[in-house]
Amino acid sequence: MSDATLHDTTQNPDDFVVQIADQVESFLVAVTEVAKADEPESAVPFLLLEISQILLAGGRLGAHEDIVPEERYEPDPGPEPDVDELRETFARLLDPIDVYSEVFDPYEPRRAPVPARLSDDLADIITDLRHGMAHYRAGRTTEALWWWQFSYFSNWGPTASAVLRALQSVLIHVRLNQPLEELDGLDTDQAAMGDETLEFEAGRVMAEEIGAPLGIRPGK
Repeated sequence: MSDATLHDTTQNPDDFVVQIADQVESFLVAVTEVAKADEPESAVPFLLLEISQILLAGGRLGAHEDIVPEERYEPDPGPEPDVDELRETFARLLDPIDVYSEVFDPYEPRRAPVPARLSDDLADIITDLRHGMAHYRAGRTTEALWWWQFSYFSNWGPTASAVLRALQSVLIHVRLNQPLEELDGLDTDQAAMGDETLEFEAGRVMAEEIGAPLGIRPGK
């Protein structure tokens, strides 16, 4: 299958793999457009929408029975596209809110939250989804589904869920006019945060400050 047959009219649009591939392709195109920063004021709402939609595809993959690849070893999909430029663009675009805190496993008791970056997470999600798309475009549809399902469980699914919660938190703070507390130097290269540090996790940003550059208006 070549690039030209990604949306081949001979394919059944009801096929599970076609639907997932369409959702993945739509997400990749959309977030790449956001990264161009042509409309920085709509970045957070748009990313919230796109992450929500790709998590729908992930949910379908997660609920599906285990997908078994046709070959024992994964075929080489070729060189991975460089995402460093996208990562840096998102870091600049989301600078006031880039660092956030996340708990990796909510079922593991007393697991301390750790700092993460939206820009890193978005780049990781894009990398995983592009990897599966390379298989799909090469005609290895079962391999593509296997990869998207496996990486949904192992990486991009939990990562996208964390990003979604962070973006929701930004909107909640701004729309409900709830100021965020001071960061006091927290960054992702620091050790795990304790309870006293969590109140500073959002950065030295007030809702009024992030509302204007990100195009979100505080509630009355």
